[in-house]
Amino acid sequence: MREIVLDTETTGLDPLTGDRVVEIGCIELFNRIPTGQAFHRYVNPDRDVPASAFDVHGLSTEFLKDKPPFAEVAEDFLAFVGDAALVIHNAAFDAAFLNSELERVGKPLIARDRLVDTLLLARRRHPGGANRLDDLCARYGIDNTRRTKHGALLDAELLAEVYIELTGARQAALGLELVTADTTSERERITVVQVRPVPLMPRVTAEDIAAHRAFVATLGDNAIWRDYLSEADDEIPALAPAVIAVVAPPPAVAAHP
Repeated sequence: MREIVLDTETTGLDPLTGDRVVEIGCIELFNRIPTGQAFHRYVNPDRDVPASAFDVHGLSTEFLKDKPPFAEVAEDFLAFVGDAALVIHNAAFDAAFLNSELERVGKPLIARDRLVDTLLLARRRHPGGANRLDDLCARYGIDNTRRTKHGALLDAELLAEVYIELTGARQAALGLELVTADTTSERERITVVQVRPVPLMPRVTAEDIAAHRAFVATLGDNAIWRDYLSEADDEIPALAPAVIAVVAPPPAVAAHP
């Protein structure tokens, strides 16, 4: 299952009042494991960046003036996300901005049913708790010391780790690793041992049997030995030794003093 963890930075809080996207960051997950594939673009918003927005993400009007407009970014962005589900913290905010930009350049909008909102997931899992991205990083022991300001790619990377924790995917992967390790250890403790076959292989040879038959023939038709002779006596079974696997006990673990 392919998913894209996504974040944006903007010039403000409302695309309906003229605010624009200035940065997009995406991280690809497959079966909730990061693939190492990412998408990152700075975007010229074709307007000034207010001081309040600069304080949040540190992207100035001067820095963004030589960056491509969204019209030049849209195709690459849509190609990267494809039809994957989009994992976003407070998804309504980012989706509104992205759809505003997509509509402006005549591209298909992002459908609501593609959105996975990690803020809603966190509120369900931790009702009454603080569920900002920084709060969730602290709760799950995720290092966010690089996050001195908001950044779309960095925040998407952190959110990917949070999402993996929220969905229990990390524990599932750890469990699989433990099972694999235990299976390997078990194989290492198996010793193949050969034991003697049951019944034991006869020690007489074909020549011995022929000589015995010749001797019994001299005893007459009523000899008791004839009761123990059969055609099968000519056959010497070739029994393979039995093979068994013996599992050694696990190594003892020293007790803590």
